[in-house]
Amino acid sequence: MDIAVLGADRAAQEIARACLLAGETVRLHATDATAVMDGIDIIERDIDDAYDTGYVDADRRDMAVKRLEGTTGLDAAVTDVDIVIDATTQDVSALQTRFAKLEELLDDAVVSSAVSAISVTNAAAGLRQPKQAVGFRFHRFPEPFVEVVMAEQTGSEAASLAWQLAERVSSDCVSVRDTPGNLSLRLTLALEVAAIRMLDEGVAGVEAIDTAFKHTYRSEVGPLERADSVGLDERYDTLRSLSERLGSRFEPPPMLTALVEEGQTGKEAGEGFYIWEDDTPTRSALADPTIPDEQYRPDSAE
Repeated sequence: MDIAVLGADRAAQEIARACLLAGETVRLHATDATAVMDGIDIIERDIDDAYDTGYVDADRRDMAVKRLEGTTGLDAAVTDVDIVIDATTQDVSALQTRFAKLEELLDDAVVSSAVSAISVTNAAAGLRQPKQAVGFRFHRFPEPFVEVVMAEQTGSEAASLAWQLAERVSSDCVSVRDTPGNLSLRLTLALEVAAIRMLDEGVAGVEAIDTAFKHTYRSEVGPLERADSVGLDERYDTLRSLSERLGSRFEPPPMLTALVEEGQTGKEAGEGFYIWEDDTPTRSALADPTIPDEQYRPDSAE
C-alpha cells in the first residue's frame, strides 16, 4: 500500500515509521525541504533503534528505509497513493481546503486526518466524494495502536481500506465514531481529571496517587506523571475544548488551572505535579495532604 503522510513533525514521523514497519511505502511531505530531510533522518534513526532493541530484524529495517521518500511537492507526494494522511492541519476550515485540493489531485484515494481535534465529518462536507474521507488516531503504547474514525459520510470501500492499513500497522485496532477528541484520549483524560480532583480534595499526595494507579492497573506511569510529561498547559487547553463540546465532566480541575496560571506546566517547565530533573520526575512538587508537618516526612529523619 502506498501512503502519503502530510507533515514532518514528530507526530507525522511516528505515523510514517509505523506504516513503514508495517510494510507500506511512505512519502513524507512538507513545504520546507529542511523539515523533510530532518524528518527522514529522524525516522531512519528510529527504525535503527527498533533494530538495536530487537523489535525488527535487519531485513525489515532495510526494507523500511528503502520504502521511505520525501518531497516538498504536494502533487508528487500524493500521485498514485492509496491513502493520504494529513497530520498537521489543526483547523477544520483549513482541512476542508486541504481535502478539496487533494480531491483535485487524486482519483479514488482515501483522504484522512490524524489530528484528534478535527471533525472529519465537517472537513469532508465540501467534497464531491465525501465517502472517501476517514480519520486515524495513531498511538504508541509502546506497541502501535490505531483508531479508525468513521465520519458520517465514510463509504464502505474507504472504511475497508482504512481498516486494512490499521490492521497492518497495529496488532490491536478499533473503529470509532467521529466525535470530539478520541477514544484513548478521553479515557486518559478521565483518569487524569479524577487523579487531579483527588489531589485537590486532599485524598492523597501526588506520589501516592500515581503509585496506587501503577499497582492497580499494572502501568509504568501514573496519571499525574503522564499529565506532566505531556504538558499541563496542553492538557488544560484540551480539557477546555472538550468541555465546551461535551459538558462539565471535562472542565479543568481548579488545581490544574492554578498550576498552568503559575507557569508550572510539567516536564518542559521543570515543575508541575513533580519536580523534574534531566527529564525524570524526582519528587512531588506539592505538599502531601496526608502529612500534617514536614518534620514527619520519612526522608526528613536524621
